[in-house]
Amino acid sequence: MRCSFCKNKLDIDATPLDNESIIGDECHIISPRINGPRHKSDYPIEKVDSYENLILLCKVHHKMIDDQFETYTIEVLYQIKNNHEKWISEKIEKSQEKFELPKIKIKRIKENIPEYFTRLKTWENLLEIINGADACHLSHDDLHDENEVEKVGTFLQMVQDWGDFSSDLDVSYRVNASYELGQSINDLEAIGFFVFGAKEIQIMESGFEQPTNFLVAHIRVLHQENEEILNREQLFRYIVDTYKDKL
Repeated sequence: MRCSFCKNKLDIDATPLDNESIIGDECHIISPRINGPRHKSDYPIEKVDSYENLILLCKVHHKMIDDQFETYTIEVLYQIKNNHEKWISEKIEKSQEKFELPKIKIKRIKENIPEYFTRLKTWENLLEIINGADACHLSHDDLHDENEVEKVGTFLQMVQDWGDFSSDLDVSYRVNASYELGQSINDLEAIGFFVFGAKEIQIMESGFEQPTNFLVAHIRVLHQENEEILNREQLFRYIVDTYKDKL
């Protein structure tokens, strides 16, 4: 809190025995008193104590503008107030730029990229992959009709929701959500899809703290005829082939 004229602080820090002390004044630009400085008889009474009619000053400059009201007119005080607010805004922006946190970067480690994806047959298998993950990477094969779009979309949305909200769900909702995930896996298999998953530990760097592990759960919904599937159980080198150009 600073005076709009001299920029001096208008508050004194608290002491071990007392609260802080405010030494500034909220001053009326247009006085509510008939004989007061810059009084206007037609100024709405409900605006007298509004923000637009107040300016923050130290006691010295408060007395000055009231004693010298011919010099410090309504228009002059509005301009001083506007200039002060711009000055404060610039100070805040510069302060924010100075202390802006570095951008967060997520890096992949080649050795951590899963070589195999495991087929997920039950909701227990699925939760082993997505529980505790910091992010989920979801994908699917091409879809050919509205039924496939609905079934695959519903399943992947449930996976995403679980990743986002599982820690906030109570026991009954967690049980219900687990059951629905299992049913959705069965529904996908009934229309010719398998679900595969794998975990990958990536590295999160902020430049502010030490790098930390960032666990990503990869979930893939693939046609059962997909040639990448080995023995109907595992997806071989799928992620390596897909992402090798991004390392």
